[in-house]
Amino acid sequence: MRHLATYDARDSTPTLITAGMIRTVDDNAPTASAILIGRGEILAVGTKSDAEAVAADRGLAPIRVNLPDATIVPGFVDPHAHPLMYGQTLTWIDVSPGPAPSIPEMLEILRRESSKLPAGVPIRGYGYEQRNLAERRHPTRQELDEVAGNREVYVMNASGHGGVVNSFTLEKFGITRATPNPEGGEFFRDTEGELTGELSDAACNILTGLNGVKIGHHGPNFHLGDEAAEHQRQLDIVQREFLAGGVTALGDAQVSKREFAAYLAMADRDELHIRVSMYFLSHLLDAVLDLGLIGPFGNAFLSAAGIKLYADGTLGGWTAYFPEGYVGDPCRTGQLYHSPEEYRELLRRAHAAGLQTATHAQSPTAIRMVVDAIETALAERPDAEARHRVEHCGLPDPAEVTRMAQLGIRPVNQTQHYFNWGEGVEQAIGTPGERFNPLGEFRDAGVPITLSSDAPVAEPRPLEAIQTAVTRITRRGHKLGPDSLRITAEQALRAQTLEGAITLGREHEFGSLAVGKRADFTVLGADPLEVPGEEIAAIVVLETWVDGIRRFKRGN
Repeated sequence: MRHLATYDARDSTPTLITAGMIRTVDDNAPTASAILIGRGEILAVGTKSDAEAVAADRGLAPIRVNLPDATIVPGFVDPHAHPLMYGQTLTWIDVSPGPAPSIPEMLEILRRESSKLPAGVPIRGYGYEQRNLAERRHPTRQELDEVAGNREVYVMNASGHGGVVNSFTLEKFGITRATPNPEGGEFFRDTEGELTGELSDAACNILTGLNGVKIGHHGPNFHLGDEAAEHQRQLDIVQREFLAGGVTALGDAQVSKREFAAYLAMADRDELHIRVSMYFLSHLLDAVLDLGLIGPFGNAFLSAAGIKLYADGTLGGWTAYFPEGYVGDPCRTGQLYHSPEEYRELLRRAHAAGLQTATHAQSPTAIRMVVDAIETALAERPDAEARHRVEHCGLPDPAEVTRMAQLGIRPVNQTQHYFNWGEGVEQAIGTPGERFNPLGEFRDAGVPITLSSDAPVAEPRPLEAIQTAVTRITRRGHKLGPDSLRITAEQALRAQTLEGAITLGREHEFGSLAVGKRADFTVLGADPLEVPGEEIAAIVVLETWVDGIRRFKRGN
């Protein structure tokens, strides 16, 4: 298949790079001062004389790059992101807390920016989180009616699991106060039973159209339909954003036929410059099994990794499953996407075929359901390298943390979630929320720590994720939980590099700087292990190299 031919880095010129510090994240040689690369791989790591000796032995005359004031680290790995959705939101109107701290300011931005759109084109906004607004609530459909009453208006919540639409949108799709809630979603109503305009998860199906991601009860509908050419434009934009953050490899945690086709088209035009591991949505499990995509498949830049499942919803949107109700609203319980029996069978089938699974689970109940299913699957077919994942894994009971260590389960956390709205978790469920993403507990129990962005829920800025893991200080300056939940900068750097590669099953290719691995690395303006923890996010990403080719340079 021509899209998946072996990648050849012939345009990667042999290069000897020296730097003030090289953090290899390799236990055998954790620091170095020089690195030699050629044909896309690392040929030597050590001192300048070490690299020169290897170059001489190989008959190479490498070009020289000297970065005396910089620190080189392995390329950051972001094993849980939604690139196409991120690309869509980057082409929408920004209503995140910075530009839109209140509902009136949000409405003004929507009015101003939508005036630049052709008549009739739907107005889309992204990035608000109700607890970050001055009003501490969602906007209403009546407020969005002030933006436009003759075309669709939709502002998506930062969680991606819903948002608010105007009255025109509800009328267009025939949604009235008498419309029943779809299974796995909700059209929210006020105390009088009138629609507020807020909708969540499966209710968002009204926006995706006939060609939307129709995944039934296997997870939420995120992605609105666009033309194939627009998807290519969106992925080009997104790729630049990941590279600007120093990210060289990612896991797409929600791949349907749409995403797969978009990546193939990007690879076909030779513009895929970041490594993508794909997790196909669980409703495609039969298709994946029928096609035999159960072993390594793809190339160094596009590969199949496993199956993505959903156990429950999101903490940000109060759809994670708390059967006793939310402290902030006892009438809300959230939801499970599958019964325990149905979920267990899905995971069993995937595991039996040798597929890694990655399950979204936030609440203690949902996480327990996942751990139970993995334990059952492993008892039926033991596999020490299964590496089943729990995505987000926000609030696991301590007992489940212990079981995750015993079963080799890998949680994939997003510290930027609590950087952006950690206080909201406490407001939603009370003081247990201070344990949100309990990295210190994972470390102490021997559970591997992996960090990711969940872009577009957070921007792909690994240094911000590392800082928050080290400090547990939110955007508002609030400390979330005790110091025992923090980890060190060294542990956080490993979590955003080598552990990400291990989670993707690709540690033999990248994640640390060692001879024989791909020449993927990031050049930083300061050493994240030396600056104060609260200053890590301010470190500048100067350059990002993938396969020995500089793909990003600050200022270019």
